[in-house]
Amino acid sequence: MTDPAIDMTRPSSARVWNYLLGGKDNFAVDRELGEALRSANPGIAAVAQSQRKFLSNAVTLLAGELGIRQFLDIGTGLPTADNTHEVAQRTAPESRIVYVDNDPLVLTHARALLTSSSEGATAYVDSNVEDPERILSEAARTLDLSKPVALTMIGILGNVADYAEARSIVERLLAAVPSGSYLAVSDGTSTSAQSVESQRVASKSGHPYNLRTPEEIGAYFEGLELLEPGLVPTSLWRPEPGTEPAALDVYCAVGRKP
Repeated sequence: MTDPAIDMTRPSSARVWNYLLGGKDNFAVDRELGEALRSANPGIAAVAQSQRKFLSNAVTLLAGELGIRQFLDIGTGLPTADNTHEVAQRTAPESRIVYVDNDPLVLTHARALLTSSSEGATAYVDSNVEDPERILSEAARTLDLSKPVALTMIGILGNVADYAEARSIVERLLAAVPSGSYLAVSDGTSTSAQSVESQRVASKSGHPYNLRTPEEIGAYFEGLELLEPGLVPTSLWRPEPGTEPAALDVYCAVGRKP
């Protein structure tokens, strides 16, 4: 936490999200923004929680029923319960996982992410989401990109200001992996006044996050085969039987590259 590369005077996406998830790897500036976001949008902590649950559920499905053994997790964030490698290797110990983030505090915690089953492998790439070529080059040290890969991008594409660039990033990543690969995306949407207000608060703090429409998020999956239930609020993606969660201002889907 004393790494000089860690700026404790400006909020960090990973640390603010860590605070909203109830974590302790954050600073006063992150907690201040987290509370401002909560005030603007009281459901924002539920959004953070639903994204983590979606990631866990999607990885469980991918590693289990769908037989995926390679995962490229872009926009990792700080370690919490049920990280991608833990979920995947719980089902398939031979799974290989590469995490990608560029937050110095996430890098400081990389050792926690780098633990792996003896049968599998886990690695970390320090890179910005806007450099997919570097991500792919570094990931290829651990993953065999000639075999199916699950790309998980949870709450990260909203950090790309230009929507066309965000689409291009997804397209370039998908172009590098073979048929049978999967894409899982979850991102915040401009589907309520509270969500839009939280975006304004974040931007005013110097930490902008770009909300998309559900249709824009759906376009990331152009050319892919969407798994049921398709594009839905993240809280409604395969909810536990007997539960009726509320729709939130965050959408997701999982698609297969044909």
